[in-house]
Amino acid sequence: MRETGLPTTQLGNTGMEISRIGFGAWAVGGGNWRFRWGPQDDDDSVAAINRALELGVNWIDTAAVYGLGHSEEVVGRALKGLATRPYVFTKTGRIEDGAGHIVGSLKRDSILREAESSLTRLGVDAIDLYQVHWPDPLAEVEEGWATFADLKDQGIVRHIGVCNFSAAQLRRIRSIAPVESLQPLYSLIAREVEEVTLPFAEREGIGVIAYSPMGSGLLTGTMTRERIERLPGNDWRKSDSRFREPHLSQHLALVQRLERVASRLGAAPGAVAVAWVLRNPAVDGAIVGFRRPDQVTPILTAATLEIGSDTVADIEGNS
Repeated sequence: MRETGLPTTQLGNTGMEISRIGFGAWAVGGGNWRFRWGPQDDDDSVAAINRALELGVNWIDTAAVYGLGHSEEVVGRALKGLATRPYVFTKTGRIEDGAGHIVGSLKRDSILREAESSLTRLGVDAIDLYQVHWPDPLAEVEEGWATFADLKDQGIVRHIGVCNFSAAQLRRIRSIAPVESLQPLYSLIAREVEEVTLPFAEREGIGVIAYSPMGSGLLTGTMTRERIERLPGNDWRKSDSRFREPHLSQHLALVQRLERVASRLGAAPGAVAVAWVLRNPAVDGAIVGFRRPDQVTPILTAATLEIGSDTVADIEGNS
């Protein structure tokens, strides 16, 4: 077990004791690719990672495709020289096709190339958790998962998991090798996994780390209509349906409820949104993206924030 300044829990049956909140490195990838978050300063990124580690975060989640490799390079820079490094989780299966498009590939040779490239960019001798980014193409899922099992057998990766898989897709691959973790989209505005997928993962002992618990920034309390309109044209959220009508009005009403609850609890609205995700018994950890060091402390309070059933009803508008 690694001692941290935050509450920890075991990630499924992996034996890894992880802080309840992890550092999400999607936005710090910056770069000229389709799903970028607008301009990002690498020095800010490294400072944010360092601040999170100082405060007890003990795992970082990234992906080879974030910034087309740049996110992993930034994480590798932040890890360099650390006496004790955090757990490093990354993903594969999304590649750039040479024409500016992001496509899926779970072919064995593609995964093997991506794994070696990730090791180099991250500067680590093994990846603590390697994840299939999407079940795409679906016809290649078995080939991809068998390759993951081989990578684990070879010691190139220590644990293997998947992202964005349904319960049916988890059942489909588990005969090849046990699925050790699942990374689903889960927040107050994305609850589809509650009915089947999360209960399945809990029953099967599959660790769960939820991504976008603050709705890609929408639930932080700082995202207004005016700010959305001012988002850079190269920020992928500009055209995301969650940030447009008819959904936006509903989401901003939810943010108002979060702000009222947060004021009562002496916390940030984003921390309340993350605490709501962590309240689900199937969820071991939540992935939170930080772009500057000053953003870290207010959200980490989510790891110790207790919200009871009455507060949940207030948040969800059921009181």
